[in-house]
Amino acid sequence: MKEEKNKNGFATINPATGEEIKSYTYMSNDEAVDAVKKCHEAFMKWRMESPEDRAQIIKAIGKGLEKHKDEFVQLMTQEMGKLLQHGEQEIDLCAGICDYTAENGPKELADEERTLPNGGQGTISYAPIGVIYGIQPWNFPCYQAIRFSIANLMAGNGVLLKHAENVTGSALLLHRIFEEAKVPKDLFTVLIIDHEQSDKIIENELVRGVTLTGSSGAGRHIAEKAGAVLKKTVLELGSNDAYIVLADADIELAAQTCANGRIYNNGETCVAAKRFIVVDAVYDAFKEAFVEKMKGIEMGDPTQADSNLGPIAREDLRATLHEQVEKSVDRGANIVIGGEMPEGKGFYYPSTVLDNVQPGQPAYDDELFGPVASLIRAVDDEDAMRIANDSRFGLGGGIFSKDVAKAKRLAKQYFDTGMVFINSFGVAQPNMPFGGVKNSGYGREHGGFGIREFVNVKAVMVLENE
Repeated sequence: MKEEKNKNGFATINPATGEEIKSYTYMSNDEAVDAVKKCHEAFMKWRMESPEDRAQIIKAIGKGLEKHKDEFVQLMTQEMGKLLQHGEQEIDLCAGICDYTAENGPKELADEERTLPNGGQGTISYAPIGVIYGIQPWNFPCYQAIRFSIANLMAGNGVLLKHAENVTGSALLLHRIFEEAKVPKDLFTVLIIDHEQSDKIIENELVRGVTLTGSSGAGRHIAEKAGAVLKKTVLELGSNDAYIVLADADIELAAQTCANGRIYNNGETCVAAKRFIVVDAVYDAFKEAFVEKMKGIEMGDPTQADSNLGPIAREDLRATLHEQVEKSVDRGANIVIGGEMPEGKGFYYPSTVLDNVQPGQPAYDDELFGPVASLIRAVDDEDAMRIANDSRFGLGGGIFSKDVAKAKRLAKQYFDTGMVFINSFGVAQPNMPFGGVKNSGYGREHGGFGIREFVNVKAVMVLENE
């Protein structure tokens, strides 16, 4: 059963059962325009609050997330099929982002003083610019919205959220949590609108910046629309992250970590481990260990503790994933395990491993958003780095080696991505920048960087009289 739509609204669907959860009605064009206006009016007051006062409200948002943790976790599982334990980890991360931002945000926004060459005095200030419009996906219903909204509220901006339709309930719960934390009325607004209406929001003169997490195709569209009206964008797009296993790697650690990285969040993570590039010397040993780990993945009801893998979030997304697998096989890839469309209710897809993955196959070239792993053989370290960078994407990646110094050098000098994990897999850290290069987008979030993405870096100068 596909997510149902009509000209006036849509219904959200539980991917584990295929059953309807709730129906929603789109805002009218006038309602959407009025929401932007009210957000701007709230911003005009919020911008005058000190960073320290803003931080107190952001800290309260973190407390609110902890208070509503169980409710939010259950709702995310219902709306997009996330395992309960992964939902719990997501809320913990979001609360951590709030705490980190509340503690460090005022320092990131503090004025900087500089002596001018002629002896005058210069001040650099970081002023909020206005209403920031965020278009966010469904795979991390809380985190994706928190990631951009908390940084921008800290900066003093107003925030509009257009969440993915299938997690509309999560967006509205987040709005309620913000209200309880005493975020000023209308400063954080959820827009329930369609794509055509969304384009008009970008054009609205009161909107000063746009941020998107989504596919590279969506990124091109948003960048074009925003560029036409000279508005800055931050884009966090998809990827087919490469995890490299070198000859001196701990094979058991690499196999377990890579399996976890591939199926985490049901494999539906932009920065998930997707391509596994293994040097020839340890290819067979890694393959055997990795396949054994992937075989042990229990697919089932995401509300049950013994399930390791829940359903794909939507029926159309599962169909796309299976088509990518079939095309890869048609072009020479081999299915080691999995690769079959399950029968029965729900949008499940099994943990799948492909080998003999080569250029020209979706498993090599594209992003497979689900629990499908691509095994690629490399001759040596140099060849492995070449293959890793042989991608139009550049979000994250990983290196497994017992020589950590060597792995860090390869990561810093050769890996053409925004993030690299050494002997580990991770999604995000509140104090480290998050973002990519190439078709994975531009701009950074977290680590203080996101706070400064949508501010006016203002130079105020008092010159000495000659």
